[in-house]
Amino acid sequence: MNIDCDEFEVNNWIVSEFVANTLVPIVGVHPFPLNELFLMVSAVCRLKPNFIVEWGTHLGKSARIFYETSKRFGLDIAIHSVDLPDDTAHQEHPGLQRGVLVKGLHEVTLHQGDGLTVCLEIHNRIGKPNSMLVFIDGDHTHASVKRELTGVMAHMPDANILLHDTFYQSEKSGYNVGPYTAIAEAMAVAPNRYRRLSTDTGLPGMTLLYQLTTVPGL
Repeated sequence: MNIDCDEFEVNNWIVSEFVANTLVPIVGVHPFPLNELFLMVSAVCRLKPNFIVEWGTHLGKSARIFYETSKRFGLDIAIHSVDLPDDTAHQEHPGLQRGVLVKGLHEVTLHQGDGLTVCLEIHNRIGKPNSMLVFIDGDHTHASVKRELTGVMAHMPDANILLHDTFYQSEKSGYNVGPYTAIAEAMAVAPNRYRRLSTDTGLPGMTLLYQLTTVPGL
């Protein structure tokens, strides 16, 4: 990594080799295709968070991606992953398979409850960390994403934020454009607070909102 660069930058060759040789054999390319795996790894490598809090655990693929990245690149990261309680009915609830890919990993702590609520509880408990990355991948409706995103922005002002399912297509496509719209509305309120990186070639889409003051070398 070039610590003197003025823009977000990672070594594409090193990240590509890691994604192809390590991550894909473990997590595949669904629900995170190659370009999204690349952005997730790049965010961790460039921003070097001390803590990652995510919600939408499911099988634990995203938590495993963060774990493997921290292990490969020598980063000390505590990973917290939140999913809905077992008695909550939801079409994407994995049941007994919740977090199966990360169970037993000391660096990953599994939680159940409302993602934003648990995230804020963790944040308050650990105090102000040097760097935190929040990954929003729960319910993808406009209302949910806007509540979660604006909640993080209001109560965790130093956090960098990843969001999933953010691809935008015209309304006639029938795609859920709720996450994209929620991001646009949140950023309109604070237009100079974050830089935005997105995978924009197709579904499902991922967006990173990062603050220049949290990027080493900037």
